[in-house]
Amino acid sequence: MKVFVFDLLAYGENLEHLKVGSELPYPLSKRHFKADVAVRTYAEHLDAWEEMDRLGYDGVGFNEHHRSPYGLMNSPNLMAAAAAQRTKRLKLLIYGNLLPLHEPLRLAEELAMLDCLSDGRIISGFARGIPREYQVHNVPLADSRARFEEAYDIITRAWSEEIFSYEGRFWSYRDVAIWPRPSQQPRPPVWVPILGSKESIEFAGRHDLPITPGLGRHRGLRDDIIRYYANALAKAGHRITPDHLSLGVTAYVADTKAQALREYGPHILYFNRTLFSHGNFIETEKQRESGYTTQSSTDYVRPENLRAAANLRSEFRNLTMAQLEEQAETMPMGTADEVAQRIIDAAESAGANQVQLAINRGALPHDLYMAQIERFAREVLPRLQAHEVKRVPAAEEAMA
Repeated sequence: MKVFVFDLLAYGENLEHLKVGSELPYPLSKRHFKADVAVRTYAEHLDAWEEMDRLGYDGVGFNEHHRSPYGLMNSPNLMAAAAAQRTKRLKLLIYGNLLPLHEPLRLAEELAMLDCLSDGRIISGFARGIPREYQVHNVPLADSRARFEEAYDIITRAWSEEIFSYEGRFWSYRDVAIWPRPSQQPRPPVWVPILGSKESIEFAGRHDLPITPGLGRHRGLRDDIIRYYANALAKAGHRITPDHLSLGVTAYVADTKAQALREYGPHILYFNRTLFSHGNFIETEKQRESGYTTQSSTDYVRPENLRAAANLRSEFRNLTMAQLEEQAETMPMGTADEVAQRIIDAAESAGANQVQLAINRGALPHDLYMAQIERFAREVLPRLQAHEVKRVPAAEEAMA
């Protein structure tokens, strides 16, 4: 099993005191920004990624978000370029560039550069983003999917064709041959995060792209996504394998579960209650109203899992420590034996041969983050990397 650490790179100072009622102000104005905190945050995370490389993790994940302390990676490509110079072996999972918001030929060129800079270590994740990003870029939410699919076509053709021309609805090019080309041929691997819309699942299936189903939030919804994805792959002539799936996992190793909750719990609450939906609506129904998703986007989901597919803001914003303690009873939080076994069990039940660890939700103090990276590498990582997932149970049920 391959083990990645997915790092959101939240602004390294708790901003809870700025909330008005239950909300951080949006937009969060300049007077609240401290340059020294941002400088320190970037430096600390680069140190962390260098340590992950030394300790034998398989990869680190970056993502793109804008105008929020939720994450300081406005450009994940800049972060990957910096990390490429501080690491030698670590895979750099850019998860991912928000295709609808950017000029795709420029992204194709940047990612090709990154693949050469890193000696072929890039995994190129492509995502659509969240409504907050569209509000400022002035891209209509209803155009999101069409722009995503057109940009994907342009980027992959730019990487693989000798010379290409393209006439599209949003972008057009004539007689293009990019330099440099990616180090990995015919192109870097492409992964797609899936929150739940069937159109995204169908796109990944048509193009045989690995996915992260549901980002680890709810097992029932996760399995529904995997079943639908397996069918979409099959319709396109592909067959699902454990290498098609990566599993999002929130984990923390400590001497006891109580210690894990004491050290990590407040930061999980800060992430959910303050950062996660800052300036953004996450509810599926509101996204339908905006045209970002369709009325039928979750009609493949079993009735018992529809609440999870609704992405209710209240379930994040109102999370309490008591609820987190209850959830932690089945989470990989606690002793090394419990964490390793729970992650293996989750990967086996999903049929995923990659996991993406969230071991720094919110803004975990740097000393705790570095200690967790080291302890997880020493006590858990070898057991996960020695384990190979060989089947996808949910897909077998779907295809039976």
